Amino acid sequence: MANGHAAQGCHLRQPELTNAYLIGDGIASLASAVYLIHDARVPPSQIHVLESGPSGPLGSTGTADSGYFISVEQLLNFSCVCLYDLLSIVPSLNDAAKTVKQEIEEFNAIPGNKTYSNARLIATDQDGPQIVVAKELGLRKKDTRDLLSIYRASEKKLSNLKVTDCFEEAFFKTNFWCMWATMQVESLFSFQPCHSAAEFRRYLHRFVLGLPTIDTLERLDLTPYNQYESIILPIETYLKAQGVNFKYDTGAVRLAFAQSSDIKVEGIYFGKDGQELIQVEGSDIVFLTLGSTTACASIGSNDSPTGPVLSPLDTLRASDTGWRNWSSLFFSSLLNTPHVTQLGNPLTFYSRITESCLLCFTVTLESPEFFKLFEELTSNAPGRGGLTTLKDSSWLLTIVVPPQPYFLNQPEGVQVFWGYALFPAKIGDRIRKPMFDCTGQEIFTEILGHLNFPDDSSWTNSITIPCLMPYATSPLLARASHEDRPLVIPKGSSNLALVGQFVEIPEDRVFPLEYSVRSAQTAVFKMMGMQKQPNGIYRGGQKLKTLIMALKALLS
Repeated sequence: MANGHAAQGCHLRQPELTNAYLIGDGIASLASAVYLIHDARVPPSQIHVLESGPSGPLGSTGTADSGYFISVEQLLNFSCVCLYDLLSIVPSLNDAAKTVKQEIEEFNAIPGNKTYSNARLIATDQDGPQIVVAKELGLRKKDTRDLLSIYRASEKKLSNLKVTDCFEEAFFKTNFWCMWATMQVESLFSFQPCHSAAEFRRYLHRFVLGLPTIDTLERLDLTPYNQYESIILPIETYLKAQGVNFKYDTGAVRLAFAQSSDIKVEGIYFGKDGQELIQVEGSDIVFLTLGSTTACASIGSNDSPTGPVLSPLDTLRASDTGWRNWSSLFFSSLLNTPHVTQLGNPLTFYSRITESCLLCFTVTLESPEFFKLFEELTSNAPGRGGLTTLKDSSWLLTIVVPPQPYFLNQPEGVQVFWGYALFPAKIGDRIRKPMFDCTGQEIFTEILGHLNFPDDSSWTNSITIPCLMPYATSPLLARASHEDRPLVIPKGSSNLALVGQFVEIPEDRVFPLEYSVRSAQTAVFKMMGMQKQPNGIYRGGQKLKTLIMALKALLS
């Protein structure tokens, strides 16, 4: 039987008597619904996804005429064990006889889709852009000792430290740090010196295997199209075909707790006035996605900037309710349960926007000239290089040139690339103002300047869509307390599970896809009282041969 025996500490729920209410936009809710159907055997009609927006999470959209838009994506690899397990269940949109996982595997089996970057870093020189020999990491002996020290340190020792507390200033000027901070292997690192030393340690343990190829980005898995159309859309399509109930535009959600010593949800208030009520009864369960890395995203245009960063107070008023829902949960639980410390502290993650913002952009081209010049410069065909960082850019720009076409509706002759910048508040090198004050066209002009490409009529019909994401790297912020991240099943909870990027999964590192799917597996298997466990965490650093190879790379 898929649901097996009751897991220790949880009672076995009867799927036919269980209604599941999944609150929140994003892959955590979608993955929870898939596992409730596939593993727990809950009837799809008894699964309800409540999303605050009119049409689900921030995705990839657009046309050739208006310009395409891609929210920040992650390059995948073999360590995505939970994500690939999920995609082995979901059928492909293009061929129902195949799963999404099979489709990705077949796409990456094509020889031309193997990644090997010849230009991971590009420096700006008086004579034009220069490919950096990125294999020379630039680490001093002191930097190497500090890396080994943080690798061996306990997480408790690092719990409230920032990365800057563990390294000298020179470390942050090395090729190693530039590649590490901008790397996207299975998750978007986007590390900044002010981020959490404990999270840095987790990433170091998890991705130690990737250190010998940090400059070439080998063994990455590409998706046939953008990740919204290759991953998210197939999951949504599958769930709707199964009969899962999607309810959009719910507005903020407030949970009503029973007067007891346990954490027990007895009602869900939602709607624009907060007066619509769902009674939570019997074996019913509630999954809440905490926070949001895409909340308050501000999208500009080719002719207009994204605008300035919002304040934390604006965040709690925004139509994207991920942070408001968590804050409401925290404060309402103060009144009714002694277990409030088990529900986390959202303020830790949404109150430091200057440390968590990122600006991404998508460029739509009708001329092949940019791709031609970029391939000549980098010696990488589209999709082969993974990503390229312009290391001397004050914005710290990174460019991703994917295989084409990258959208299902992308016409022949149209090309799309995207990228992001870690320091959008800084003044540009060509365009002398902050990036979030720049139009899309000005951002494209800045890129052309760093690459020394001609700024002429070749780009007349180019369209650049910028998007400022205030909370893109908020999961990496240093915590004031270990309890700032709650467990997936909070202590004392009888029917509430918490999912997404802001829950605590010991020894795993945060960020969108893999971590969110693992939280969904954990929530479903435990809350349904199943014996099944989530897929094991990939632990590259526990293999002696792998560790020796990685250390040789650091010490060379």
